[in-house]
Amino acid sequence: MSAGKDITPARLEAFSDGVIAVIITIMVLELKVPEHDSLEALMGQWHTFVAYALSFLLVAEYWMNHQLLFHMIRRVDTRTLWTNLLLLFTISLIPLFTGFMSEHQMSPFSTAAYSAYMVVCSFSFLLLFLAISRHFEGEGEEARCKRRAGIMKSAAAIALYGLAVPVALYQPFAALALNFMVGGLYFVPTAWLERKENPKG
Repeated sequence: MSAGKDITPARLEAFSDGVIAVIITIMVLELKVPEHDSLEALMGQWHTFVAYALSFLLVAEYWMNHQLLFHMIRRVDTRTLWTNLLLLFTISLIPLFTGFMSEHQMSPFSTAAYSAYMVVCSFSFLLLFLAISRHFEGEGEEARCKRRAGIMKSAAAIALYGLAVPVALYQPFAALALNFMVGGLYFVPTAWLERKENPKG
C-alpha cells in the first residue's frame, strides 16, 4: 500500500499546521522576562527579540507558502508525504538555531550557522515544491508559470541565505539583513501565484 494513498491534502495540511504552531510556541518560550525592572534590562534582550522576529517571519512564510501549495492539488503521493515530513523536520530545528544565535548575541559564527541552516530549510522546501508541482491542477502555460515561479523563489532564497553565511563571519548584521530580505522576497511570487489563481479577484 502506498504511504500516501489514504492521506488527503487537507489532512496532511492540518497535521503540518499543528507542527508549525508548536514550532512557533517553542520559539516564544525563548523570550525571557528580564530580572530587573528597568528599560536597560528590557533593552538588554534586544538580540532575543531580533532573533525571534526573524525566525517568526521565516516560519510564517513557510506556513503561508505551504498553505498555497496544498490548495493547488487534490491528492497526496508518497513523494509528497516524505518531502513534507522532511520540511517539518528541518523547520522544527529552527528554534535551536534561533536560541543559539540569540544566546551568543548575533556573534559571527552563530549568525553564520543560522544562515547556513536556513539554506537547509529552503532546500527542503524546494524538494516539497518539486514533489507537489507535479500535481498542479491545470495544464499548459499556467502550470509551467506556477512551477517556474516556485523554483525561482526557492533558488533566490537559497542564494541569499548562502551569501549570508560568509558575510556573517565579517558583518553579522549585514547577514541578518539578507535573512530578512528573504522574508520579504518570499511574499512577491506568492502574491503573483494568488493572482493567477484568482484573476478576477
